[in-house]
Amino acid sequence: MSIAEERIDRLHTLAKQAVAAREFDRSREYVRLARRIAERNRCGLPREFKRFSCPRCDVYLRPGVNARVRTQDGHVVVTCDCGELKRYPYQS
Repeated sequence: MSIAEERIDRLHTLAKQAVAAREFDRSREYVRLARRIAERNRCGLPREFKRFSCPRCDVYLRPGVNARVRTQDGHVVVTCDCGELKRYPYQS
């Protein structure tokens, strides 16, 4: 694991903790920093990080706090408070 991947993993943990404490601005900064590190080092973000961060407002998503999760006909719909929708397929 490279230094960049370790840093991204640590920022993921910090963003999750910040949302739990309802510090959404701090969470946004952690997500933006992690994305910037991933771009500079040409390594991708982990799947969990991509799925639980809003591409529009950059906040880390926590279901029940600042995101709504619903299932519909073969996919999961995650809705952020800013109105952004993300859909992921699943097989039943």
